[in-house]
Amino acid sequence: MISTYEFSDEEKKSLFDVLNSVNANPYREYASFKREVNILILESKVPAKFLEVCAKIKDERRLLGINAQLLRNLPIDEVIPEFDQLDPVNDKYLKKTTFIGETLLELFSQLTGSPLLAYRTRNNGDFFHDVYADKKYTNTQTQKTDGELYFHNDRTAHPVRADFLSLLGMRCNEHNLIYTGYLDGKNILSGLSEESQYWLRQPHYITPYDEVSRDSNANQIDSDKHIILENQNTFRYYDTRTTFAHDAPQSAIKALLELKTAMTKAKKERVAINTGDLFSFANQDSLHNRDIVKIMDKDAAEKRWLLKTYSFRNEDAMNNHSQYFDPILPGFVAEI
Repeated sequence: MISTYEFSDEEKKSLFDVLNSVNANPYREYASFKREVNILILESKVPAKFLEVCAKIKDERRLLGINAQLLRNLPIDEVIPEFDQLDPVNDKYLKKTTFIGETLLELFSQLTGSPLLAYRTRNNGDFFHDVYADKKYTNTQTQKTDGELYFHNDRTAHPVRADFLSLLGMRCNEHNLIYTGYLDGKNILSGLSEESQYWLRQPHYITPYDEVSRDSNANQIDSDKHIILENQNTFRYYDTRTTFAHDAPQSAIKALLELKTAMTKAKKERVAINTGDLFSFANQDSLHNRDIVKIMDKDAAEKRWLLKTYSFRNEDAMNNHSQYFDPILPGFVAEI
């Protein structure tokens, strides 16, 4: 189930004015930036509608098990630059001089009680990432491709994985039919036998690291053996990547095949993220994909831009991973 919230143009303008008061650069001075956003909350400057929606989302996640929310017609930066697709990350540092989108995502994180995390080996340790095509990664299964993505969790191979992802539409051509698919873990679980659930909870599986991770750290080739199913309906899986270990028993292999069948049959939802839309959803208690139905403007599809954050479910979830953190900046994951 995906909850949807719509903001009026007047509410959008009111929120923009508040976000525009933050001055710190989130890429150069994240700690100061985070404090400035927190002050907006402490000084009661955040518009009532945004406070109300974030409080509802927090309750939906905590009390109702609704782990996907779509917020439409939110403010973003007035100038949306195009980046060099041979080096989009570093070009962003040069061209992006306002940070309305980043401030919105940080404010959303703080109000929903879901702390952001960053990885030392991903985009120079930034807390804000780009789903933006990099020519180097054409035809790969990474957020830097302009092609389709199979159902997965982000960072499946890594020991620290976000509980939630948030995607903010910065430049999205509505004539191109590009969707983010959402597959709730509860729907997958309902198609699995008790026996398959048992074997999926055993460490008989591996996931190769993605191309971007391998480029940033040559030691990242394959994950350690891991389970696929944990908690009630938490999945660690990347379709076409996650496979069984060489010494896995036949029952574990059979369970993996049943998982693929259950995914095919499970109810799926999909969202067209338009410019100014924020889609926030569970990373581990669901799977997601990118589904390209029709491209009317190829150039616009290549320059499609979603601003993205990783976050923990709450402070307790973050503290459970404290052994991976930089001691100075909590949430900064110092992975190998």
